Amino acid sequence: MGKAFTHITEPMRRLVAASPVFFVATAPSHGGRVNLSPKGYDTFSIIDDHTVAYADITGSGVETIAHLRDDGRITFMFCAFSGPPNIVRFQGTGRVVVEGDDEFEALLEHVGRHPGLRSVVVADIDRTSTSCGYSVPFMDFVEPRTRLNDHWSAKTADEIETYHVERNAQSIDGLPGLG
Repeated sequence: MGKAFTHITEPMRRLVAASPVFFVATAPSHGGRVNLSPKGYDTFSIIDDHTVAYADITGSGVETIAHLRDDGRITFMFCAFSGPPNIVRFQGTGRVVVEGDDEFEALLEHVGRHPGLRSVVVADIDRTSTSCGYSVPFMDFVEPRTRLNDHWSAKTADEIETYHVERNAQSIDGLPGLG
């Protein structure tokens, strides 16, 4: 059954490397809605045994950014959809790094530059865990969806900035997002 650790282990690294999708959960500090987002593309990176980062691509909401700026708590989850059943969780404290911040360019070496990139989420991981995953179904990965990349690739920097101002300024609970 499940085990807990204070760092990212080698078997966890292998599951992360094989995962075409991961999940990110955050919550505001007082009340409000918990956010759980699926993430795709090759955007996640384990930097060391206690640090991870992912490329945050512009989307319809800004919950993760708003929650991290408010509270900082973050959980990542990876599931094995093929092979032996397994679930891995990384828990810790996250922060948002945007273009112009000192470490932004260096982080891009880990997560890559993607169309519509609005930030890099970095998390200091203080707890990792495994669980059985016995009820997670087998699923075949066919290919990534290209629609999000296609959408942002067709936009100018000004159009993306306008979208951030109009649609990513605050969370659904009214917490500050971008801007």
